[in-house]
Amino acid sequence: MDFMSIPTLSGIDAQIITTHRITTRVLFSGSSGVPALFLHGNLMSATCWEEVMLDLPAGYWAIAPDQRGYGAADPSAKIHATQGMGELADDAIALLDYLKIEQAHIIGHSMGGSVIWRLLIDYPERFLSATLVTPVPPYGFGATKDAIGAPCSPDFAGSGAGLIHPEMVKCFKDGERGLENPLGSRAIFRGLVVKPPFIPAREEELLSAMLATHLGERDFPGDSSPSSHWPYVAPGDWGPLNALSPKHAPQVENLYAAYPKTSILWIRGSHDLLISNRSAFDPAIAGAEGLLPGWPGDALYPPQPMLDQIRTVLENYAAAGGAYREVILQDTGHMPYLERPMAFNQAFHRHLQAFAARQ
Repeated sequence: MDFMSIPTLSGIDAQIITTHRITTRVLFSGSSGVPALFLHGNLMSATCWEEVMLDLPAGYWAIAPDQRGYGAADPSAKIHATQGMGELADDAIALLDYLKIEQAHIIGHSMGGSVIWRLLIDYPERFLSATLVTPVPPYGFGATKDAIGAPCSPDFAGSGAGLIHPEMVKCFKDGERGLENPLGSRAIFRGLVVKPPFIPAREEELLSAMLATHLGERDFPGDSSPSSHWPYVAPGDWGPLNALSPKHAPQVENLYAAYPKTSILWIRGSHDLLISNRSAFDPAIAGAEGLLPGWPGDALYPPQPMLDQIRTVLENYAAAGGAYREVILQDTGHMPYLERPMAFNQAFHRHLQAFAARQ
């Protein structure tokens, strides 16, 4: 796919940029002002941020890259999952350095939120504020069972790439956009990502962004390894899903110890099916419904309490000297900035302006 051929909104400038780490497409709105760096989620690209970028108040410079493994990013640049989100975090810093930006506001959606956890640990001095939009918990996605991220098994079985249905990967490889196959891009987007009956005006562009996900054992979904623990598959070493495994998550104590700390906005949809205390992709849910045989029960493998984990970490971060605010947008799914743009922007802009008022 020629990703540069996907139409962008008026006011968005698309450029191919080569940093010392990666060549990728970067979208810009404006060319000066206070920088705001936007990081997209899994199965997506910078395309998803265009409306938010254009809606920023005057005086901001919006920047959104296609991250490693997605969109127009160099396909030879793989995600080494053993580093967790470290490679994507380092890519973001390399882009800021290329643009000669010392500090920026950082905004991340879903997987992009997971990158932010890592950035706030490794590069806390580079960020003016952070906005976490339905983020993956700092403990990773899957295979943990309480508010402080205790593993369900020693090898984190059930997280990573191993449970992704091969038919889904085939649909993406074939560019499937129909609604007939429940594992096709449109069916997943309408049924799991946004809350029905919402359909975005630029659905085709967003589906193109989904279908531009890099596929393979070193991309999406990545590799896996067998496990003696239910559900009998453990994370591998390559690709974004394995990088999101709690096996490779950073220690939250390093987040609490990081300095300087910033103000964090956590904004989420009330009906998010992906990041919740009962995620639609949690193997425990499938196990309880009999779809994954051998489920050992809630005592050993309960659903991951994602919201409880995020809130616990943010409360501890605030107690250690940071600050956070949680905003819940009602009747909204996994993409609140598209589903409820006015309410999202009200909370987001208030967060940015609160920082400006403190200066």
